[in-house]
Amino acid sequence: MEYTERSYREQFRQDDLFHFQVAVKQTDLDIGVRRDRFSPDLAAWVEEMVREQRELLEKYIEEDHAFLHSLLPCDLKPSAPPIVIDMAEASRLTGVGPMAAVAGAFAQYIGETLAKRSRDVIVENGGDIYLRSARQRRIGIFAGRSSLSNRIALLIRPEDTPLGICTSSGTVGHSLSLGSADAVVVLAPSAILADAVATAAGNLVQCREDVQKAVEFAAGITGVTGAVAIKEDRLAASGKIKLVPFYSQ
Repeated sequence: MEYTERSYREQFRQDDLFHFQVAVKQTDLDIGVRRDRFSPDLAAWVEEMVREQRELLEKYIEEDHAFLHSLLPCDLKPSAPPIVIDMAEASRLTGVGPMAAVAGAFAQYIGETLAKRSRDVIVENGGDIYLRSARQRRIGIFAGRSSLSNRIALLIRPEDTPLGICTSSGTVGHSLSLGSADAVVVLAPSAILADAVATAAGNLVQCREDVQKAVEFAAGITGVTGAVAIKEDRLAASGKIKLVPFYSQ
């Protein structure tokens, strides 16, 4: 597996927003908010939110080791906090393990909270995004060594946000994928669901011909609004997707 250091973040950053980073252990967020809404206090507040949610998740995992390691949906203990419950529900809908939704869960939880303070918010966590926007935006698609990488983008209209935009890859990054897609991108109102679906759809891609099967699977999950799958020079798309040429903003 090829791991490309966070250079892909250039595809998500928006020039009209102020971007800052918050990292707590394995949770590494790139966050964009309206320039007039940023302050050092806001960044500190976000870091504290991340710590609180991580503590809830880590405490639950100490009680339920199966939650951390399972590659299939699993039952929860009564002590499960909301973030764990949401991850487990996405797992149940897609057939993958609950930790497949962890990056999307942090993007969603932090993004929803920030959206109360900034009309425009983008939270990116390992290629998984929560986006709320008052203007049209382009989100570039990074697909590793594919000839399509960094050449196309998703055109996102403000009326379609808040939106989760999550990516799974079997050739880029350190997240577990049982497939070999260069990129499977899933759109859904919930980044938690989009993350789990992207993992499940990405697991289906073993060769170029599997991209259509992957997007059809993703589109069949209730709540998913669109999906794109890329393997080498082959692309398939399904649902409410508008692809446009990518350019630096």
